[in-house]
Amino acid sequence: MSYLTQDTIVAISTPSGPGAIGVIRLSGSNAISIADEIFYGANLQKATANTAHYGKIKTGDGTILDECVATLFKAPRSYTKEDVIEFSCHGSSYILQEVMKLILSKENVRMADPGEFTQRAYLNGQFDLSQAEAVGDLIASTHASSHALAMSQLRGGFSALIRDLRDQLIEFASLLELENDFGEEDVEFANRDQLKTLLTTILKSTTQLASSYDHGNAIKDGVSVALVGSPNVGKSTLLNVLLNDDKAIVSDIPGTTRDAIEDTVVYDGIKFRFIDTAGLRETDDRIENLGIERTREHLTKAQIVIYVDEVNDNFQDIVNNYKTLQIDQSQESIIVLNKADTYDHTCHTYDIEESVSTLLNRTPTLSISAKEKRNTDKLIQLLLDTVRRKQEFYGDILVTNVRHLNCLTLANESLTQCKMGLESGVTSDFLAMDIRHANHQLSEIVGEISTDNLLDSIFSNFCIGK
Repeated sequence: MSYLTQDTIVAISTPSGPGAIGVIRLSGSNAISIADEIFYGANLQKATANTAHYGKIKTGDGTILDECVATLFKAPRSYTKEDVIEFSCHGSSYILQEVMKLILSKENVRMADPGEFTQRAYLNGQFDLSQAEAVGDLIASTHASSHALAMSQLRGGFSALIRDLRDQLIEFASLLELENDFGEEDVEFANRDQLKTLLTTILKSTTQLASSYDHGNAIKDGVSVALVGSPNVGKSTLLNVLLNDDKAIVSDIPGTTRDAIEDTVVYDGIKFRFIDTAGLRETDDRIENLGIERTREHLTKAQIVIYVDEVNDNFQDIVNNYKTLQIDQSQESIIVLNKADTYDHTCHTYDIEESVSTLLNRTPTLSISAKEKRNTDKLIQLLLDTVRRKQEFYGDILVTNVRHLNCLTLANESLTQCKMGLESGVTSDFLAMDIRHANHQLSEIVGEISTDNLLDSIFSNFCIGK
């Protein structure tokens, strides 16, 4: 990727394929003069900034390629903070390609690299690196929650928090560095008790941010929900109800599901990825055993586990079967007692739900009939409440980017090392070194410390027109 921001670049900024309009974007010092060479309808170099002009795009021999609207943005009031022209042409792929060839035939213009418009916006100070990454998340958002998360990061709440943490550390780091300058005089400028309190406070913030990654990533890509349990308890029927589609084969024969079946659905703006797994049981069938192994893999990776069993009076068996799953404490779980339509014993299903939930530390428990779609709406509400409860715990700022997670993890290591050193009485030069390392990682999140390789890695994942 080029970093010569004086170049003028061009790209199609709308998706490929026919459409009502197609947008061609130019950015750079020669963008307006190049546009004036091919656009007839207004003198763009003399036009007022941030205006739109109707006209025609013509070749050198006067052939009209298209009638279009040219939108003019003059530096620094543009996305890239450079001069920008956007041609809104008819959405014919032929027209767009011919206009592109005409522009690229001019001097001092080249094809944009992937993400180069956003890269220039970052390099020119339009926003920081974490906000630039949020642009990519915004483009990729497919449901309300992922959109809201990307918009929150684009507005800079995450960046502001990181900068605030870093600025607090810098103040103490400068005092520690000052102590090093007066090392022979045995002076102490940085109050150790205040530093310890600060480290504790910042570690709490960075640790919570790092721990929010799994939830943030789930909100962005879809909350994974694994349906697990013994064969023939109705997992596949329940999956079909949740997806409102006959995705899984339903049969009375145990062990029908041999491999995981996965699909997504959006409930109230939140995307869920439901995974129907092979039933857990002892079997000599080699293929079924492979499916059971995959069930256990999905079980350990899911954000939410729905344990499906048949409603029955022997609630202790339900509890024991659930416990054999050994669900991690970081995972949420819901117990579903299916086939309530066939239950005709003396105990009320509510009593069974309460008994199971009580024995399992108030794990949410619900009796349903997937076949008759009884109480499945309550199950969906339980799923939504589970996700929202976690959202309230982490607040509005969530980590969704693995690069940010790695930086926070390394910062935590340095801050922990500094705190341990402070408690054991190490000298100020070692404390200052740990704080410098932590500050470096926090600064890297917002791009105040970056390398060409890092920028290449980030922006190469963008589409070319962005």
